[in-house]
Amino acid sequence: MTQAIAVQQGVEPARPQRPNLLSVGVMIWLGSELMFFSGLFAAYYTIRAHAVTWPPPGDHTDTIEEAIFTFILVLSSFTMQAGVWNEEHGRRTAARWWVVLSFLLGGAFVLGQAADWLIVPYSASTDAFASLFFVMTGIHGLHVILGLVAMIGLMGRMVGQPGDPGERQVFQAVSYYWHFVDVVWIGLYSTIFLVH
Repeated sequence: MTQAIAVQQGVEPARPQRPNLLSVGVMIWLGSELMFFSGLFAAYYTIRAHAVTWPPPGDHTDTIEEAIFTFILVLSSFTMQAGVWNEEHGRRTAARWWVVLSFLLGGAFVLGQAADWLIVPYSASTDAFASLFFVMTGIHGLHVILGLVAMIGLMGRMVGQPGDPGERQVFQAVSYYWHFVDVVWIGLYSTIFLVH
């Protein structure tokens, strides 16, 4: 009834806002990524359930060092969200600096993981634990690197003049991906380094 009255008076009724298609696409993609990582976790726990000892003797993981790099990665999620907040409030310069800080923290995490790969006393072919360690941390590392590349693209997009209508949506999409990568790592860290 109110819509009919509004149309009669020449006032167009308010249209419901549709969700951003980029954000919807990223969410669907992250859903498929979640399924992929769920398969890795299922493989890990299935193999672990059938092992006599887990991890096998000699398969040492540095829990403290990984806790430090976990903290760094989780911190980068907060810095990325600070960037989103600044972008949403029209503070592009501050938003760029938060992305740069997130990029540096993510890069430090990747370097820490690479160093960890070099010092572990086993290879991917040593046993099932070592194989899963390299596969799971390696695939996650590739996802982090992809997030860093996305941040570079985002920073490149923000070099131009303000007023780009899609900038905020791209910023939010990159942040969704980055938060996803961080949450997955918390699960991996808990599984590989804490629970064993």
